[in-house]
Parts: sequence; C-alpha cells; structure tokens
Amino acid sequence: MKKVLFALLGFLLITVAAQAQEDGPKLAKQAGKALITYNQDPTGNKAKLAEAIQKIDQAMQSPEVQSDAGAWLTRGDIYNRRLDSDIAAQVLNPQAPYTGDNDALQAFEAYKKAYEMPTAKKYEKADALKGIQNVQGSLINIGGAKYADKQYDKAYLSYEASLKAHFIIAEGKGKSVLEEPAILNDQKYFTAMIASMAKRCADAVPYLEELVKLDSAKAFEPLYNCKMELGDEAGAEKVLAEGRQKFPEDSGLLFAEINSYLKKGKLDVLTDRLKQAIKQEPNNIALYVTLGNVYDNLYQAMIKDKNDAKATEYFNEAKSYYEQASSKDPQNVDAIYSLGALYYNKAAVRTQEINSMPDDFSSAGLKKMKALRDEVMGLFDQALPFFQKAETINPNDVNTLIALNEIYARKEDELSLEFKKRLEVVKGGGKNASSYFKK
Repeated sequence: MKKVLFALLGFLLITVAAQAQEDGPKLAKQAGKALITYNQDPTGNKAKLAEAIQKIDQAMQSPEVQSDAGAWLTRGDIYNRRLDSDIAAQVLNPQAPYTGDNDALQAFEAYKKAYEMPTAKKYEKADALKGIQNVQGSLINIGGAKYADKQYDKAYLSYEASLKAHFIIAEGKGKSVLEEPAILNDQKYFTAMIASMAKRCADAVPYLEELVKLDSAKAFEPLYNCKMELGDEAGAEKVLAEGRQKFPEDSGLLFAEINSYLKKGKLDVLTDRLKQAIKQEPNNIALYVTLGNVYDNLYQAMIKDKNDAKATEYFNEAKSYYEQASSKDPQNVDAIYSLGALYYNKAAVRTQEINSMPDDFSSAGLKKMKALRDEVMGLFDQALPFFQKAETINPNDVNTLIALNEIYARKEDELSLEFKKRLEVVKGGGKNASSYFKK
C-alpha cells in the first residue's frame, strides 16, 4: 500500500511540474493582456499592473518561456511601464519612491535578452532596441540615486547597464544618450569609480584601461590604485610611471608616487617629489611635516653611517620644514611634537655616545664627559617647550607623556611623577581630563 502511495505521489509531482511548465506560455500571455488592460485605464486598473508583474515573473520560470524573445519583450514592457508610472508620480511629488528596487535594470535585462535571442524575429529585435533606448536614461538616473544612498554595488550595476545599453543601441544604429564621446568617456569613468567604491576593482580596470589609452589624466591614479588592490604591483608601477611622465603636474599621481616611495623607503628620491608637491599645494601642512620626517630619517641614517656633515645638513632641513609647518599652523600637533622629537632623539644619540665611552678619569676625559652631558641636557631643554605645547593640544598622547616624564626625570624634577601618573592613566585605557600645561 505504501509503495502505491509513493508511486502516486511521484506521479502527482511530475504532473504538477509538467503543468507548471505548460502554464508558462499561458501565464506570459495573461501578463501581456493584463498590461494592455492596465494601459487602457491606468487609474482604474492599477491592480492589473501588479498582476502583470506577478504573472510574467512566474512565467519566466519556465524554460520554454525563457527561450521566447516575445516573452522577454513582454517582461521588459511591463517593468518599463511600472517605471513610467513611477516617474509620472514623481512629477507631482518629487519625494515619491520607486515601486521596485530598479525597474530600469529589470526592463533593460529583459530587452537585452530579447535582442540577443538567436530566434528573435526582426520586429522583436527592433522593439527590444526601442525598449533599451527608453530605459537608458533611467538607468543613469537610478544609478545616481543609488550612489547618493551609498549603495555602490547597485549603483555600479545600473551604470554598467547604461554602457551596455549604449553599445547595443550603437550596433542597432539607434540614438544613445551617451552618443557624444566626451559624455561616453565620463560615464565610463563614473562607472569605474563606483565599481572601485563597491570593491569591484576587477570590473573597474577594463574601463580605466580604455581611458588611459585615450590619455585621460584622471584615469591613471584610480587604475594604479585598483591594480595595487588586485595585487598587480608591477602593472600598477607601470601605470604610475606612464602617468607621471605624461602628466607631471597631476597632484593625484604625484601623491600616489610619494606614497609608493614611502612604502619602499626611498627617502632620497622622496625629497624632490615632496618639494614639488609643496610648490603645487603650499598650504598643505601635512606635506611640510612629511618632508620634515623624511629629512629626520635621513639624519638618523647619516648618524649611523657616522657622516657628521650630512647628518647636520639633514637635521637642519628637518628642523626647517617642521618650523614652516608650525608657523603656518601653530596648533599642528604633529609639527610641534616632531620638533621636540628632533632634539630629543639627538640627545638620545649623544647619550649612547656617552655610554659607549671608555672609562677615562683623567682631567681631559672628565672634561669631555661633562661637555657631552651638558650638550645632552641642553638638547633636552630645547625639546622641552615643544613637548609642553604638544601636551596642551593633546594631553593624552602617549609619546608626548613619555618624553615629558623622561626629560623631567633627567632634570631630577618632581614633575616627572606627575607625567608618570598621567601616562599610567592613558595606558590603563583612561583619559586625562585636561592638560597640565595651559595654552
């Protein structure tokens, strides 16, 4: 008896599945009729449009319908009609929402299927082409709205569809809204940029490569960034080099090159690049601080190499750029702290020299030792005002508090205990309510 029931159940499932497939073409026709009824009286027959959507979506589940260009045309017309209805409503009320998430994209994909169907009749391809033309502008508009809402993935799909629509329209000798070369290239650029924002650099690269071949200055930097993100460092460096050669005044490419050299530690090359950047952006404080840091690092390298002449030169260059930064912005804590650190680190180098000196208790030896110790304390005294000012701006910076604690300890000043407490507060996850030093 159980075997009979299972056999009947299997027969029913097969019958239902077959019936669903047979109903596909019928549902597609019903969807088309519902659309016609709606068009006859949109106000009185609103429910018919919803019925058309439901039935065409259901019909498209049938393999037979999926291979029918006419059914895809019907689907495109239905979604396009709902889109038109929404656009009409927005004329009266600009805040009126779209009924679907992106009916323009749904319509385009349906028309595209119909257009590319090998069995499509000539008039069906013509109707599909016309439908694609009708929705192309809405693809761009809805893509822009998705971008404004930070729905970057959906914005990309809509913008990408507008470009696909353009090439289909061009093939069919129709009129595209992206017909002008400048407008088309802008759309490729926007599409690529949104793709990169959607973490789809692989999709962005082909568009950017097309633009780079046209010597579009703005395409080089995002192409470099995308290739780096995709792990193609050699390709990225090639793009950057080409861009810098063709557009030496482009700030974006210049900064990309600076960051590349920073990562590679090519400090000697960086100085010229940063000076060029400062000429282009003389009020960019970060550039002065960065160039100061580069010279600071070069100074430290020369100290290790025992090249005193170069060390002095680089020390003075670092000091100069930090001072220029703090002069332009007296509250720039990075520049102020860096000035203090410059003297502090020089004092640390001299301290190492003292520690490495052999024991020499002769008059000359003691005199030399005293001179070095006096120099160290003098350097700490020069560093102190900068750390004090940095503390007024940010009383919770760990490095500033460490420096203040160390300097006051060396001076045998009880303030070292104050900054030790403040340092412990920050290291414990807390915050000092106010600075010790007053502005």
